[in-house]
Amino acid sequence: MSSNTGSLGRDQPNLLLITTDQQRFDTVGRHAPELLRTPHLDLLGREGATFDRAYAESPLCVPSRVSIMTGRSVVSHGVIGLEPTSSVMGREDTLPSVLREAGYQTAAVGKMHFTPERARHGFDELILPADYYRWMDRQGETALRPMRHGTGQNVMYPTMATVPEALTLTSWIAEQCVEYITQRRDPTVPFFLWASFTKPHPPLDPPEPYYSMYDPDQVPGPVHGDWSREDKAPPAFRYGQVRSGYDLVPESVYRAAKAAYFGLVTQVDHVIGRIFAALQDQGLYDDTLVLFTSDHGDYLGDHGAASKIFFHDVSARVPMILRLPKSPEPDVAGNLVSDVVTHSDILETFATAAGTTAPKGTDGQDLAALARGETDEPRPYIVGTTGIFMARKGVPPFLGITDGQHKYIWYPEGGAEQFFDLEDDPLELTDLSDNETYAQTKKSLRDLLIQDLAERAPHFLDNGELPNVEPI
Repeated sequence: MSSNTGSLGRDQPNLLLITTDQQRFDTVGRHAPELLRTPHLDLLGREGATFDRAYAESPLCVPSRVSIMTGRSVVSHGVIGLEPTSSVMGREDTLPSVLREAGYQTAAVGKMHFTPERARHGFDELILPADYYRWMDRQGETALRPMRHGTGQNVMYPTMATVPEALTLTSWIAEQCVEYITQRRDPTVPFFLWASFTKPHPPLDPPEPYYSMYDPDQVPGPVHGDWSREDKAPPAFRYGQVRSGYDLVPESVYRAAKAAYFGLVTQVDHVIGRIFAALQDQGLYDDTLVLFTSDHGDYLGDHGAASKIFFHDVSARVPMILRLPKSPEPDVAGNLVSDVVTHSDILETFATAAGTTAPKGTDGQDLAALARGETDEPRPYIVGTTGIFMARKGVPPFLGITDGQHKYIWYPEGGAEQFFDLEDDPLELTDLSDNETYAQTKKSLRDLLIQDLAERAPHFLDNGELPNVEPI
């Protein structure tokens, strides 16, 4: 298969992890609108397996990245906000350290969101956005500076990049990956490369030609659940709507925002093509396992909200595609996997591909085995929780659970709950929490949530029950 032979003396594939930031599940594959152009991710989906029910257990950057690095679920590692990563992991028992011990050279390029920023957490090499900004400062052209438009990190009003495409951070991350593949890696050992893009996370500032690629009048407009209006929204969700004025943004602006967002998605797709081309030029593409995913999604105006945090699909469900290197093993090309998966599965998948084992205490499953139908007991459900702004006010985090067919969400503020039938209502437009037809199914998921937390994270409960506090 591969010409790479690790220090343990066996053939091992190169491993490429590609992540984007804040990319919704419905921007890739069968859920994406026909007008959205993602040729390289489409190719990846044809050559690999698509995991149709992939979720971020905590729809925020840091919790998802800690799960990727540790192979542990969010309720296991306990990071539900923007806590320092060094509080839960060091240089050992991380994804790169496991692979390094198996003979891999390891590198990460792009957004890591580690704290402190330069903590390597087991990587041999770390190239960060901070390096890009220093590089731009050294160019000596004061008129060309990124993000001089003044638009913030969670603003829905789109604008245009203040540098040309070739000087954007997105392009720079891809070029650093290409340089690593073609010039800087050690060709005598296999490599693990994490290419971590910062887009399509706001600011929604694509360069041309991507800024003008999509007509706001042609992109899908926001959808609104019957539960999302002011008088029906759970208090915690309502607070999330109003704290940044997302409920006041006109639909025309949300359409323009989505058009810019789509432009950023396509730009990332196109630069991923440069990475694939570098692998092909080096004769490495067929010997490389590729996994693509995002850390979480974005409401983009759906349900009168923006950004992320809560456990609705547009916020928590992510794209995930696994392409295996060519080998005599059963082919998974084009497979659509409906079992629920999450970021903690990545370490197990990469460790297995490298011919080694995950550290004790991890929670993942091998996605390659799952795609081949070789997993005896696929994960039956995923527990979700986030507490980024509620925790700052002393409010317990929300809790949720999904088996991929139904979803239950508990908001401690006011003891509000939601229940959705994802099969019949994929857009989560109808809250069925008071529907007697679904009462037993709702109770079963709620009881399962309490049981799981009682066993793994009892501190999320209040005397064995879901917490209930007065709305702030």
